[in-house]
Amino acid sequence: MTHANCPRCGARLARDNDSGRCAPCQAAERDRLSTPPVVPASFWEHEPVRRALASRHLGRVIRAYRCHPYHGRQPLPQTVVAGWLGITQAQLSRVENGPPIMHMDRLAHWAQVLRVPPRFLWFSLPGRPIKMARHDAVSVERAALTALPALTDAAASAPNQGGGTTDRRQFHALAALAGIAATGSLGMLAAPGEAARNIGMEHVRAVSSLVDEFRRADAAVGANQLCDIAIRVHAQLSEWAAKATYSRGVGEALQATLADLAIETAWLTVDANRRAEARAYLNDAITRARFCDDPRMEVRAFAYLALLTCQTRPGEALHAVEAALRSSAGWGTPRLVTLLHLRAASTYATLREMSGFHRAMSRAQREFERGTREDDMPFLHFVTAQEVKGIEGLAYLALGRPQHAADAFRAVTENPSSVLRRNQIYYSVQLASAAYRQGNLDEAAHTAMSLLPELGQVSSGRVTLHLAQIRSDLGQPQRSTAATRKFVEAYDQAVRG
Repeated sequence: MTHANCPRCGARLARDNDSGRCAPCQAAERDRLSTPPVVPASFWEHEPVRRALASRHLGRVIRAYRCHPYHGRQPLPQTVVAGWLGITQAQLSRVENGPPIMHMDRLAHWAQVLRVPPRFLWFSLPGRPIKMARHDAVSVERAALTALPALTDAAASAPNQGGGTTDRRQFHALAALAGIAATGSLGMLAAPGEAARNIGMEHVRAVSSLVDEFRRADAAVGANQLCDIAIRVHAQLSEWAAKATYSRGVGEALQATLADLAIETAWLTVDANRRAEARAYLNDAITRARFCDDPRMEVRAFAYLALLTCQTRPGEALHAVEAALRSSAGWGTPRLVTLLHLRAASTYATLREMSGFHRAMSRAQREFERGTREDDMPFLHFVTAQEVKGIEGLAYLALGRPQHAADAFRAVTENPSSVLRRNQIYYSVQLASAAYRQGNLDEAAHTAMSLLPELGQVSSGRVTLHLAQIRSDLGQPQRSTAATRKFVEAYDQAVRG
């Protein structure tokens, strides 16, 4: 044995001390089976703890807490910490190694049990006032207008207004988004010399207008040009809201609006084929929705989470669907329940569970036939008959049934929607993929060829990625035909141009 210092008080340890703690500290911690110790402020500056807190994963925080050298040479047993938290050792193991906990009541309770300082948390504790610092007009203007240069540049670089209808639509969508960023926040600004004001509902409405304009611009321009802008806006407005003061009613409305912005940002990252970035925004949206007790926003976030994790973590996707169905029980509209069952059907297809797929798909079709309602959430406008068939086609592709998938995609493309043009193009790309999987190379080439003029009109990373994959498949020399060679040449020319 060698000399060492007690990690708790710094006292010198005897040579034969194999506990890693001095006698006074051992005595002080004898009651640790019933309650956590009072740790010093430096405890939370330990690098593994800081990394765990930065990950916004309370399970990782608990594991870093248990393994902190403050507790001695051996980590705290899971059984001890589980006793503090009121759960079993097996449950704590799942918390530490599973997906992040989203339930605000658990997060708050466990953080209070472990005495995590509020300044390190990514959520607010119940009973604590919303602590925000006052802001002046300049700081509000900076936060609200941060995205303006990028928006203005994007509008200026959009196709010339003298072009076609789609060109003008893209230009005006970007210009409108830049305009709302510039003028939508004027109500927030105090006059020169006027005392700074707290956030009011006018500020919330300005932020909500910005989110609505993002949706319109997304429909006209696509995600590629908007993704980075939305990320910047989300970061700046979140920081701005964290430094302001407001009443509880305004705070709830603001949190719901920021959750809406987080979901829109997550969707843009998905459509721009940057899926790895989406999870953080959906976690943020779920936390904010629970903070302001907004089940509609929470269910919407869960629906997008199921879409995000369907292929990579299907078990989590099913849990997200189940959570959304439970949360929407009693008020979920037919279109909302349709979407949730479609998410479940896609996930079962990924798992190759045919019975689960057919069961979920049948439920989705029954709910869809019940029609629309006036209280449908605005984002459900895309749940149309074409979308139901399109998602069914994607599921059949995942199940390895390209003929059924092609039939579904043809039903979509034969009844096009002028409103959801990007989705129509996406399913047309999938039709080309289904034809290729069937061995119909010429049909795949003709379908893909018809989409090339759309490359400059629809800025979607998903569409670009799948079309590039079709070009790669059809460009194989051993499967070359006159139609495939013509498509490959036209595709390469379009990309270079």
